[in-house]
Amino acid sequence: MPMTMSRARVARRIATAAAVGSGGVGLLGVAAVGLLLTEVRLARRTVGGATELPPPADGRYGAALWYRTDRPALRLGFLGDSTAAGQGVTRARQTPGALLASGLAAVAERPVDLRNVALPGAQSDDLERQVTLLLADGPAPDVCVIMIGANDVTHRMPFATSVRMLSEAVARLREAGSEVVVGTCPDLGTIEPVYQPLRWVARRLSRQLAAAQTIGVVEHGGRTVSLGDLLGPEFEANPRELFSSDNYHPSAEGYATAAMAVLPTLCAALGLWPEDEERPEPARREGFLPVEEAAAQAASEGGTEVAGSRAPWALLKHRRRQRIAVQEAEEPTAEAEERAP
Repeated sequence: MPMTMSRARVARRIATAAAVGSGGVGLLGVAAVGLLLTEVRLARRTVGGATELPPPADGRYGAALWYRTDRPALRLGFLGDSTAAGQGVTRARQTPGALLASGLAAVAERPVDLRNVALPGAQSDDLERQVTLLLADGPAPDVCVIMIGANDVTHRMPFATSVRMLSEAVARLREAGSEVVVGTCPDLGTIEPVYQPLRWVARRLSRQLAAAQTIGVVEHGGRTVSLGDLLGPEFEANPRELFSSDNYHPSAEGYATAAMAVLPTLCAALGLWPEDEERPEPARREGFLPVEEAAAQAASEGGTEVAGSRAPWALLKHRRRQRIAVQEAEEPTAEAEERAP
C-alpha cells in the first residue's frame, strides 16, 4: 500500500505539471541517469529492432453481420506507436486493431470499419498529427483506442509533456464526438534481454507514466486500461510465445492477450456491455476511489480499467477478459489493401 500511495502522489504531481504546462518532474538522480544510459547501450546490442512495416489492417470487419441489422457500421480509430500499429506480426488479422475490430463487431452484431493512423516509433507529441489525420478522414470515429508511452520512457520525454500531449489528444477526440480508450504505458521491465538495474528502473518509470496518463485521460473524459502488469507476468513467464522475434514487440499471441483485456472496456464505452456488469463488485476489488489512487492501483495490475465518475472520484474495474481467437479475425477488405502503400 505505501508503494501505491507514493505512486499516486507522483502521478498527481506529473498530471498537475501537465495541466499547467510545466516541464518534467525529476524522477532520477544524475548517477542513476548515467547508469541507465549505460545499460540502455548494452541492451541495444541484444534487443532486436524490427524494420518491417506493420501489415496494413484498415478495412471492414464483421461484414457478414450486415444481414442482422440495418444500422450503419461502427467506426473504430486506432492511434499510437508501434504496438498500436501491430509491429512484430506479419498478418493484418493479428494486429490489435484488427483483433479489436473483429471482437467489437461480434459483440455489437454490426460491421466495424477500422482506420489505423498509429506510427511505429511515435511518441506522445505525434498524437496531434495523428488526431488531425484521423478527423480529416470523414466523420469522427465512434470510438478510438490509443496505445502510447513506451517511446516516451525510452527517449526520456518529460512525463508532464507526455501526459499533456495525450490529454490534449483525448480532449480533441471527445470534442469531436468519439469515445476514447487508452492502453497505458506497458511495463518495459519485461523486455527479456534487459537486465538489472535497468529492468527495475524501466519498470518504475513505466508505472509512473501509466498512472499519470490515467489521471490525464480520465479527467478529459476517456477511459484507460492498464497494459503494464497485464503483459508483465505473462510476458516474463512466456517470452518465447508472447514476444515476437525481435524480443521487443508482442507476438500474435501477445497482441491477443492485450486485446482480450481492452475489448470489454471498448464495448462498455459504447454502451454494449450488460448493465449488471457496470456495477462495481467489492469481491473483485472494484469501487470508487480518488482518481490518483485508482490510477496507481491500475498501473500495478494489468487489465484494470479506470473510468471517470464524479471528480475527484474514478471507478476502478477488473473486467472479465474476453477471448479473441486470432484465426477468427477477418482479413481487411480488398479496397483497404489497394489503398495500402
